[in-house]
Amino acid sequence: DPWRAAEGGEGAAAGELFTPPHGVRRGSSPKGSEEPVVLLPVFSAAAQVRVGLTLLLCVISASCNLALLWSGWSSRPAAKGSHARLLLLHLAVADLLVALVVMPLDAAWNITLQWQAGDVACRLLMFLKLLAMYASAFVTTLISLDCQAAILQPLAAAQAWRRNQVLLYAAWLMSASLSTPQLFLFHTVTIRSPQNFTQCTTQGSFAQHWHEVAYNMFGFLGLFLLPLLVMSACYTRVLLEISRHVSSWSAQEMPLRRSHNPIPRARLRLLHLSLAIVGSFVLCWTPYYLLGLWYWFWPAGMEGAVSPSLAHILFLFGLLNACLDPITYRLFAGGWQGGCCRAAGRGKQLPSPITGSFQGSASSARPQREGGKWQPGPSLHPGLSQEALEC
Repeated sequence: DPWRAAEGGEGAAAGELFTPPHGVRRGSSPKGSEEPVVLLPVFSAAAQVRVGLTLLLCVISASCNLALLWSGWSSRPAAKGSHARLLLLHLAVADLLVALVVMPLDAAWNITLQWQAGDVACRLLMFLKLLAMYASAFVTTLISLDCQAAILQPLAAAQAWRRNQVLLYAAWLMSASLSTPQLFLFHTVTIRSPQNFTQCTTQGSFAQHWHEVAYNMFGFLGLFLLPLLVMSACYTRVLLEISRHVSSWSAQEMPLRRSHNPIPRARLRLLHLSLAIVGSFVLCWTPYYLLGLWYWFWPAGMEGAVSPSLAHILFLFGLLNACLDPITYRLFAGGWQGGCCRAAGRGKQLPSPITGSFQGSASSARPQREGGKWQPGPSLHPGLSQEALEC
């Protein structure tokens, strides 16, 4: 269909599967006419609501992530050296890129309906759009891997900073590499009838329809499915390890006073943080990508079955993830400058979450390794470093 433009066609390649609905469509021809009626997009009420909500999310996400970045760069030098804080700052940068590129671009495109920024901006902005989404997904995955390493391999915490630096370089490099095809696939297309109408689209870039589907599926794997599998595996291992150690303790080994035992609080905190990280990612993006799979493999079945309003809502729900990331860490880390990386990398003794201080010496609170197995100390979970409890 020569009139099929980017109505969803830019798809997962742009990180936006169905909207903005700016492709031209063919309507039914008048009786006796062989020429198709070209239907141009309109700024509908649903699109107007979408623009308002997108701009609201943009303000919230930009404010929260800027606050997180400010607290990170203005914190004490010791806190800046925390490998956990390093990951959080990179996640804030990725989410800020979503807030400053993806959201304003989407709002402006829904208002103008057609592309008015030229071919170079079309290619560059589509590249930055996908770069932001890949980076956010990859850095979130690295946070899961870092928390798993801090708990399962606490003795390797000294190498965590260097390891995370290397992984972050790789994550950003992969994000840029995987986004590079956008520079060649997207271009501007202009029709002359019924009026001049220009769109930024992938029309004509794929020789066969299955090529486009394959490219979209590749984006789906990198943006959603593989990060989801890695994060789920990491936190499953973490929870299984904690459960295994807790169940191995006999009643005699447990301190009589609850003030001596921060384990229930630490374990619950880790569980909540794990569920928040994975849950927000899954909750925000799963409905959108499920609708994407439907569109890629059965586009005809979506016509009339899915309203444009639903596509708008699901895309906004996905963008909400960039707002939830800094808020999640704010809630579970106890402050922009505290919490999950407050004591990481400093080697200081952490206070009990319940009493505010440890009962016992610092040496007795550390887990001991004997015969290759972890032996519990009286205050800390066996096998968990003090930094791990704050991951």
